[in-house]
Amino acid sequence: MIHRCMEEFENCPVIAAIKDEEGLKKCIHSEIQIVFVLYGDICSIGDIVSQLKQAGKTVIVHLDLITGLSSREIAVTYLKSVTHADGIISTKPAVIRQAKEEGLFAIMRFFVIDSIAFDSIYRQTESVHPDMIEILPGVMPKVIRRICQNSRVPVIAGGLISDKEDIIAALNAGAVSISTTNQTVWFM
Repeated sequence: MIHRCMEEFENCPVIAAIKDEEGLKKCIHSEIQIVFVLYGDICSIGDIVSQLKQAGKTVIVHLDLITGLSSREIAVTYLKSVTHADGIISTKPAVIRQAKEEGLFAIMRFFVIDSIAFDSIYRQTESVHPDMIEILPGVMPKVIRRICQNSRVPVIAGGLISDKEDIIAALNAGAVSISTTNQTVWFM
């Protein structure tokens, strides 16, 4: 599973991040292979994942954003057994550890808002060992480059990416992929 997901990320530079039903419908009909689910609740997440899986998508659920699920380890087990998602995104180290134990693809999300964030990224990735990290906002090529040069973990750039220039800048800085809710970018 982990190797297949890594290959898909390397072959798919644009990841669709969906935040509502409209995004779900458009994403299902796109050629994008990897989808980050950023919405839903404990009652709807199974159906959201099922629709995406039926469309042949690799589905990564941002556990912290699913209403009714706590950002605790048991939520990872629930997502795996009930939804059959391929992986999770979280800002919580314990959740990432549990995802790894469950055999799910694990992406740790970091908000880079100041210089202290660099230390946090390096410290947490060394102790938790996520499969990938997602850096937000993703429109900071110099920051992305610095993180990529100092991290052993592949980087996804996400947040505020709005055009082809943003995609190219993030990829040239070393990001493996970009994630975006901007549907125009999905079809570039």
